[in-house]
Amino acid sequence: EVQLVESGGGLVQAGGSLRLSCLASGFTFGSATIGWYRQAPGKERDRVSCISSGGGSTFYADSVKGRFTISRDNAKNTLYLQMNSLKPEDTAVYYCVRKTGGQYDYWGHGTQVTVSS
Repeated sequence: EVQLVESGGGLVQAGGSLRLSCLASGFTFGSATIGWYRQAPGKERDRVSCISSGGGSTFYADSVKGRFTISRDNAKNTLYLQMNSLKPEDTAVYYCVRKTGGQYDYWGHGTQVTVSS
């Protein structure tokens, strides 16, 4: 069974930092493109960042470029998202997602990030 378990969310002041983690199991982690989506209250889910299986290729949404860094440790089956210079508009539930065949087919339950002004 594929499982993606996020952790690391919380409440932080604007300008602060958080590091999200996603522990994966049930599939060959090192062979999968994996990433992060987020959903703010009343809004659709948006792709934040993703990283290729070997880590050599990354994508960032324009809204987070220069502030967020995605990384992975294939030996630990873990995905990370380092978030710096957080803004109130970064407040959302952050989801870890797996991509297969062009589709994001598995989602974690999410972790709440709240940035106060």
